Amino acid sequence: MVYKRFSFGVGLRIIGIILNLYLALYLYYSQDLWLAPAILGLIALIQIGEMIYYVNSINHKLARFLDSIRYADFSSSFTSDSKMGNSFREVNTSFNEVMEVFKQTRAEKEEQMLFLQVIIQHINTGIISFNDAGKIGVINNAAKHLLQIPQFRDITDLGKLSPKLLEDVMEMKPGQRISKKVNLSLHLIIQSTSLKMGGQSWTLLSLQNINAELQSNELEAWQNLTKVLRHEIMNSITPISSLVESLRTILDEDSYVQQEGFLIKRDGFMDMQEGLDTIANRSRGLVNFVNAYRDYTNIPAPKKVTMPVSELFENVLNLMREELKSAHVKIETKIHPVDLEIHCDPDQITMILINLLKNASESLQNQADRTIWLSSIGQGDLGLMIQVEDSGPGIIPEALERIFVPFYTTKKTGSGIGLAISRQIMNLHKGSLEVTSIPNERTVFTMNFR
Repeated sequence: MVYKRFSFGVGLRIIGIILNLYLALYLYYSQDLWLAPAILGLIALIQIGEMIYYVNSINHKLARFLDSIRYADFSSSFTSDSKMGNSFREVNTSFNEVMEVFKQTRAEKEEQMLFLQVIIQHINTGIISFNDAGKIGVINNAAKHLLQIPQFRDITDLGKLSPKLLEDVMEMKPGQRISKKVNLSLHLIIQSTSLKMGGQSWTLLSLQNINAELQSNELEAWQNLTKVLRHEIMNSITPISSLVESLRTILDEDSYVQQEGFLIKRDGFMDMQEGLDTIANRSRGLVNFVNAYRDYTNIPAPKKVTMPVSELFENVLNLMREELKSAHVKIETKIHPVDLEIHCDPDQITMILINLLKNASESLQNQADRTIWLSSIGQGDLGLMIQVEDSGPGIIPEALERIFVPFYTTKKTGSGIGLAISRQIMNLHKGSLEVTSIPNERTVFTMNFR
């Protein structure tokens, strides 16, 4: 409507100018008059000037409106020239309405920004953002409390707390998550995210101090270990103590003194021999338990190399070929992409895969389909995963929760140390070992490398 009124106004003025000029020329050439044409020409000039002013007024108004938007100055008001006609009144009204919408939108965004800032400042997770130049954009109270760095304006100031922490943070990739022990009271889990804002690249860090949780878990682990040690030691010491007392009774009751020395009855001798054999067996079992505990607590640091996953799988299958063949177990392998590489200690990871394949093979002994699926999938910046899947009887939920606990086992034979050592090796690789199982359907062990 405003555009139509403006076009009508301009068109009407052009018609008026043309009519005046035509009439002036007509009077001058036809009637041989000069005063009337001169007056009409002057009127035409005035009309041209008025039309220029009319058009320029709209242009100036539009330019001021656009400048207000460009500089976010929504306090401007368009009412001063409303008396120039309906078109100007409608233009002013439209501009004022648009300015009001912009003003409300900015107010809503400011409210949302304030709300987000309040939330960021009140959450317990530390938040830090910095740009490519290292300048800090946002840092909340939780981050300040965790890091205790005065005048924290640049990410390099993180080096005041720990130069190694700064180095690790600067090397982080988007989506990466690291664990870093800074001091005795500060153990941080740090996650990195990248984003674009205001034409700049920003890195957003979230920080959590898990020291209290680690101490709680450590205490719980020691308690569980103490229970296991107590259980195993008592299982061995109690019968040994009882047998020693029984043997002493046998010596007292079945032996008698002769001139040549002490003699013992045949039955008593047989009982003592059996008792000593039992003591020896229980003592041997206790030694084996201690050796297994030593193996669990003395895993060397991994010596990592980069190698193709296909080569790793081939080495494992070569070692397992005869055992799998005798158990009539078939292995299906899958690697995506086919040239996928892994950075690991080959010996340690081979030991894990052998342990997982053995467990899967044993679970398939009573199954018609004796197939194990060994696969590896690359996940870009998130690393890669290796999975061992079987369709055996599975693991019941109660056992699933404790399967990685040292010395816990669901098998009649075995030390219950294999999976615990496997998970510890994955922890040393900065990865994880997880299991999912649906009884009588499938069991999947997943090794995640980051």
